[in-house]
Order: sequence, then C-alpha cells, then structure tokens
Amino acid sequence: MTTESHEFKAEIQQLLNILVHSLYTDRDIFLRELISNASDALSRVQFELLTNRDVVDPDAELKITIECDKDARTLTIRDTGIGMTRDEIVENLGTIAHSGAAEFLKKLQAEKKPADVIGQFGVGFYSVYMVAEEVAVTSRSYQPEAAAVRWTSKGDNTYTLEDAETLRADRGTEILVRLKEDAAEYAEEWKIEQIIKKHSDFVSFPITVKDHTANQQTALWRQSPREVTAEQYDNFYKQLTLDFEAPLLHVHFVADVPVDVHAVLYIPAKRERNMFSLRKDDGLKLYGRKVLIQEYFKELLPPYFRFVQGVVDSEDLPLNVSRESIQNNRAMAKLKSTLTHKLIGELEDLGQQDAAKYATFWKEFGPFIKEGVATEPASQADLAKLLRFKSNRGGDDWVSLAAYVERMKPEQDAIYYILGDDVHSIASSPHLDYFRKHELEVLYLTEPLDSFMVVTLKDFNDKKLQNVDDAKLDLPASGDQPIESKVADEDYAQLIARIKTVLGEKLTDVRESKVLTDSPCRLVSPEEAAERDMQRVKRLLGQDYEIPKKIMEINRGHQLIADMAALAQSKQNDALLDASIQQLYESALLLEGLLPNPAEMVPRIQQLMEAALRH
Repeated sequence: MTTESHEFKAEIQQLLNILVHSLYTDRDIFLRELISNASDALSRVQFELLTNRDVVDPDAELKITIECDKDARTLTIRDTGIGMTRDEIVENLGTIAHSGAAEFLKKLQAEKKPADVIGQFGVGFYSVYMVAEEVAVTSRSYQPEAAAVRWTSKGDNTYTLEDAETLRADRGTEILVRLKEDAAEYAEEWKIEQIIKKHSDFVSFPITVKDHTANQQTALWRQSPREVTAEQYDNFYKQLTLDFEAPLLHVHFVADVPVDVHAVLYIPAKRERNMFSLRKDDGLKLYGRKVLIQEYFKELLPPYFRFVQGVVDSEDLPLNVSRESIQNNRAMAKLKSTLTHKLIGELEDLGQQDAAKYATFWKEFGPFIKEGVATEPASQADLAKLLRFKSNRGGDDWVSLAAYVERMKPEQDAIYYILGDDVHSIASSPHLDYFRKHELEVLYLTEPLDSFMVVTLKDFNDKKLQNVDDAKLDLPASGDQPIESKVADEDYAQLIARIKTVLGEKLTDVRESKVLTDSPCRLVSPEEAAERDMQRVKRLLGQDYEIPKKIMEINRGHQLIADMAALAQSKQNDALLDASIQQLYESALLLEGLLPNPAEMVPRIQQLMEAALRH
C-alpha cells in the first residue's frame, strides 16, 4: 500500500491540546460526536438512494456497529453511510481552521478559561483524542469509482494517508480508536451502552453493540407527546444541537389535518449559537416519511423564527422530487402556516402562564418578534400579543400590550409610547410631565427595531399607538387649571423671537406648551416629520443622519424660562442668553437620543457655569 505523510493545515498541536484538556468537560462526549457523524453519513446516503441506485452496496443495511476489545484496548465504530473519498478525508479531517477553529483558539487564549463547546465535524471529531493514543479512519465512498482510503494520526502535527482497498471493500467508514491507558473503560460494552443511552438514544439508525441494538431508535417526534418525558425532550435536544444547556421551551406537535405533520421544535436558552455548535446554520431538519430530506430547511418557518431548532416529519412530502421543488410544494406552505401558528400560540400561552420564563425568552429573542411585527403584515396581529415593553408604571416588569389596554384610564383612547436610547434617559424626558402627573402609562421603546416596528404597527385591539412627542397629542381630558404663567406676554414674545433667531432652521416653530409642568421645554414632531424615527435608527446604527426639524414647546410657568425672558427683555447679556437657548435645545435633543456629539456641549456648559458663579 502507498503511504503518504502530511502536515495539518492548522495549528493542530495547540488546538488539540485545548480541545482535549479545556474544551470538553465530559470525556464521554467523544462517542456522541462519532455517533453523530456516523448518523449524518447514513442520512446522506439514505437520501442519495432515493434517486440513485448506482452506488456501492445499494442494499446494505443502514446501521452503526460498535465493537470493543478489552485486551487490545481498542474501540471501533463502523457505519454503512455515504463514506468519503480521499479528497473529502483531507478536507474533513486534515483541515481544521476552515470551520473557524483558528479564530476560536485566539478567543479562548485571550479569555484564558475553558469552555463547554461542542465542535463541527472537523473539530468535534478531534474530541476523540481525549481518550485516544491513535486513531485510524478507513472509508470508502458510495461512488463506485472511488477507492478506499485510510487516514491515521496520533493527534500530533501530522497524519498519514494510504490506499485501503484490501482493508475495506464495502461502503462506509470505520473509526479504530486505540485507547489511552486511563481510558480503558471505553473498551467495555457496558460503558459504551451507558453513553449511547444517555446521549444517542434517539439516533434514527440502529446502533449495534455486542450483537444487540443499544438505542431506542424510535424517532421521538413520532411518539405521542403523552409518552415522552421532559428529560427525554431535553436529551433529544442535546443530541440534535450538542448544546449543553437545556432548551427554554419545547413544542411537540402531531396533526393529520390540514397536513400530516410530526414535529418537535425547541427554543434555545440563548440567542447566540456557540461558534462550534453542531447546528451550523438556521433551519429545521426536514424528514419525509422518516427519511432526512434536508439538514437546514429554512422554508418551514418565517425568518423571524429562524432561532427555532427542531425536527419536522411529514407523510405528505413526495420523496421523488428534488429539494428545490419541495420548497414550492403546496404541502410545504400548509406546514409552514401550521407550525408558525402553533409556535405563536405556545409562546402566547407561556407569556400568560409563566411571566418569569417568558421574560427570559423576551430578553434573548424579543428583537426577532419585533422584526416579525415590522415585516410580516399577515402575522402582525398575532405577533403583537407577544410584544413586551418596560413602562413608566411597570417597574422592573415587562408589560404586554394586552395588559396595558386592561389598565388604561376610562377616558383614554390611545396606547402611548416614547422612543429613546435607554430606559434611564427616557425616564427623564419632559414628554412624560403630563403622564406622570395624571398617572398615565407610557411604554418605553429603546431598541433600533422599535422605530421600524411602530411605522407599521398602528393599533392594537382597536387602540391606536401614539408617540408622546406628536405635535397633536391626543390626551384624555384632565380638568386641570391652565399653568400659571411667570412671563408677561411682551417678554414672552421677545423670548420667542430670540429663540427663533438663534436656532433658525433647526426648528419649524416655537410655541407655548399646554402639557409641561416640571420641565422648561420639549421638542415635538410636526405632522410632516415622517423621517423622525428613521433618523434615530440611522444614529443608533452609526450611519450618517440628519437632526429632524422639531417644534419647541416652552413652559411659561417654569422659572428658567422666566429668567431667560427677563434676560431677553433687558438685553444686558445676549451672549449668555444665546448660549442658554442653544443649551436648552441641545439638552432636549440629548434626551430625545438625537444629539450627534454631546462633547460639543462642554465649552458652552463651562461658559454657563462661569456666568452663574459670577452672579
């Protein structure tokens, strides 16, 4: 046999050291990785056989076989799957950095701490070196013209390749693991069966150990939900994703109409997938009559549910069509609609029954729901029920639109909201003067997506949504006495004129406020200011933006305004008055989340401080 020696294309020595000693906290994981790879190989050849019988061993049973040899201290894992060509072995086992491991290595070194992370095929395979002195992988591809090949490495910086025609004539892959002395227990059948029961019980193909099947093999999603325990759901999720953390929610759905469907869907505990998560892309596992059709099928759920993991199986999908044509199948459209409505309903129930757990979901995945409200008009009414916000009356709790409507004042006709950078700056907004005084609830919208969302979300339960900075704010009748003015009409007129002169085209108008009580002024949006929310989004995204022109409303009952009016009337210090007007305007912009560069205020603030100290 011809043998060639190669060097790995990545910093293999260093990477393997971290994979073996830092990355995995449970050595048993290596077998889960190898079985997962074998199962993937079997699924791929199963799909290939649907339309192509010109393969090696077309009638071979699809299974995984594990053999233990205590005397030789070896463990062998065989499958009759898709197999690998010589080039595929080099790509999958000889190159590690292509999967992002190099970047991960740098990150891990910088953090100087171990991580509980599971790898993709190339990286996950190498977890075997936690227990192995040497590993030999012998594989023959399903392609009739491809020759068998053997890959061998001791986990150092080299590997060897050799022809293996005399070693493997049948299709599939065999992994021979020569175990370390302190890993001898993995040559015991009882240990192997224990790991299979814990990590690989629901693998869709039989796993044979010592002439008997060690896994249940029954697809969990094909079972009745009444027959499946919470622990089984969690275990299946971990097998599916190789995520150590249990999911936040599972949805087991079985139906015959309007379409046959067996599905188990999961909402992960965290929004971000780990760099080395087994699930490398968005999308669900799509099965047709228990045959895996596609690993990452994105057409089963709308884009805003792309964080959902799981398996969907249907008898209604034709298996003799290409994957592309499946996307246009009528049954697929019904599946998507059915699953989407089921998920929305389950999340709505969770929000009503377990506020704390739903709050965890919302913190991780709330932006996706807001994206759906903004981009999917057909689902907007249902998705709006899932929205949660902070408010001026909600304290630390998240407030739903339904809860807001329930506690609206009898005379209140609108759902009020305020846009800003964060909860703390919003809480200080002058827009809230009237609402604090009359105990009216205002929702706090602080994310860039909120500005997109409220453009399309006009109402909820027949109650319109209204921004508190609207020029024509629709407020319930209060019966309040008019604010007592501290500024004479003539002085007020002079101050208005001065403000217009100083701020010029930055404003569309200056007028007296009918709602301010504690704040000297506020900036409101004229009716034609349709771009106000978009400019805020651009600022939050770090893009070029324009400060939208506003109407300045001033509080004639505020002492600061009275003092400025007196200064305008006396004309004793125009420079101080102009600085005060600029500062008043920019302070209002700052609270609105629209001030481009707050640092530019510093010299003016110093000027105002000096003037104050001189008096």
